[in-house]
Amino acid sequence: MLSRREFGETLAVGAVARRGGSAHPMAQPAPPAREPNLARILRTRKLRVAALSGEEPYTYRDHSSGPWSGLCLLMAQNLAAQLGVETAVSESNWADAVTDLHTGKIDLAYIPGPNAQRAMFADFANPLFNDTYAIIAKKGFAPKSWNELNVPGTLVAVDAGSAREEMARRFANNAAITGFRSRDEALSAVQSGRADCFVSPILAALILIKKDPQIGDLVIPTPHFHTAVCPALPYDDDRRFRGVVDAWSTDNRGIGQFRGWITAALSKFGIEPGDLPPDISL
Repeated sequence: MLSRREFGETLAVGAVARRGGSAHPMAQPAPPAREPNLARILRTRKLRVAALSGEEPYTYRDHSSGPWSGLCLLMAQNLAAQLGVETAVSESNWADAVTDLHTGKIDLAYIPGPNAQRAMFADFANPLFNDTYAIIAKKGFAPKSWNELNVPGTLVAVDAGSAREEMARRFANNAAITGFRSRDEALSAVQSGRADCFVSPILAALILIKKDPQIGDLVIPTPHFHTAVCPALPYDDDRRFRGVVDAWSTDNRGIGQFRGWITAALSKFGIEPGDLPPDISL
């Protein structure tokens, strides 16, 4: 359905044509000051998507200057195709992704672990699927529960500022938690025995251990804590883009497409569906 503005512009063009003048059909009107998200995406024919480097299987680059890959881009490309637009990747990080949405730099980010603080600045659509938190543990360290891990004598390594650090402080706040500048530095501390474990969602942990089995063992403490993977969008008054994203996710969830995208993303690292722990479902 045309908006009042669009309907009025159509009438104006028709009136000019009836007077024998030129309506300049190729001229593009300036976008309104507060253009709705969906209108802007359709006008520019671009869906701007955040990508975080080194976050396999969600988003990553094979080389520092190579093309972006990953599960989140598979999903974004499918959504863009449904809208008849192209994806445009914008590199971001854990600290800036929500800010980039709030300031209008990007249209979409897939962010695990939505919470009240982030939701003040980003509109979280319905969850696509749940990942499960686990730990990559040094050899010989195998706590059966989060309570067993959440004691002062446990040394937990985290990459500072990430969602993984947030979860570690939430699940194991009584442990001694050390923040490192990068995920690789935190994992190196586990591998060398300077830390007992590294908290990570299972999908990422499987890939890290597949790449280097010597960094540690996969342990899934009980109870199983899940993190919802949600599309995050900029807020606007129109909300049509939010409705489109929710309809798209409902459609693909109903036909099992998300599991297909997950298994396709994992298979690039040599991980098959049978490699997932039997008591974990996506």
